[in-house]
Amino acid sequence: MNGLMTWEIHRDVWKLKAPFTTARHYFEEITTLTVVLQSDHVQGRGEAVGVDNLGENIDSVERQLRQYLSAHAVIDRRQLQSDLPPGGARNALDCALWDLECKRAGKRIWDLLDLSPQPVHTVYTLPVQGVAEMAANAKSAQAYPILKVKLDADQPIQKMEGIRAARPDAKLIVDCNQGWTMEILKEAAPAFDRLGVEMIEQPLKVGEDQDLMAYSSPLPLCADESCNVSEDLAVLSQKYQMVNIKLDKTGGLTEALALAVEAQKLGLGLMVGNMLGSSLGMAPAFVIAQSCSYVDLDGPLLQQSDRPHSLRYNRSLIDPPETALWG
Repeated sequence: MNGLMTWEIHRDVWKLKAPFTTARHYFEEITTLTVVLQSDHVQGRGEAVGVDNLGENIDSVERQLRQYLSAHAVIDRRQLQSDLPPGGARNALDCALWDLECKRAGKRIWDLLDLSPQPVHTVYTLPVQGVAEMAANAKSAQAYPILKVKLDADQPIQKMEGIRAARPDAKLIVDCNQGWTMEILKEAAPAFDRLGVEMIEQPLKVGEDQDLMAYSSPLPLCADESCNVSEDLAVLSQKYQMVNIKLDKTGGLTEALALAVEAQKLGLGLMVGNMLGSSLGMAPAFVIAQSCSYVDLDGPLLQQSDRPHSLRYNRSLIDPPETALWG
């Protein structure tokens, strides 16, 4: 799509319902960037947070966006893929361009991609806490049949034993956010398998996961921080059985769609995730969710508020986004 357009960039701060802790971070609120593109009297919007393990923060993403938009009176979604590297800035622009393309054409994203959207079930994420607290949180999340458990290196087996006792009915997946060593993985994976855990996400640090090539895990391993774009897949397919696609990492829906196709060709399972954020950030990821075994789009559930025309969550079930929101 080509065309002269005007643009705006907004910052939004979203307070969380409760502090959110991972192996690497602690949040009480998040800040998102919204790009608004206007052309032919219609607007397209995209949202980004940025990818901290790629060296991004909200300030660097906004600078990159302003520099690019100030230098380009005409923006083409396909040219954007080579103009900007993967990351938050390209994601916000790419998703805004998809939204604008839909609204200018008077079509839904499903028409452009020839897809029939279906509701999806999202996981509900439990932050890192102590053994008793995590078990209690798992029990209080009775409305959610699939729990994603954030773990660090402190008592991971005991925490999962407590969660399984509290929620014998739940499907469980684990996200380590690079917080383990190979020794912890070798000890925890068989125990998790016995507890019925279905998958372990990013156990080792990026660049330090070469030992996975010679490791036969009793349950699937999923690359998150190690997987950004489709070019990463050839090496990842020798270490992992799944990949977690996040639009900030891919730099938008365009590359996320390509990544999903290539991953499936290599026999890798798919998960779609989020960097926290509002329904505007989740809506384009909902497109990828149509192809995924696991969907992690619970960001708005963790916030005190959301955008107008937000995604409809019926407990874990998410309906396709409204046109007024995106796409």
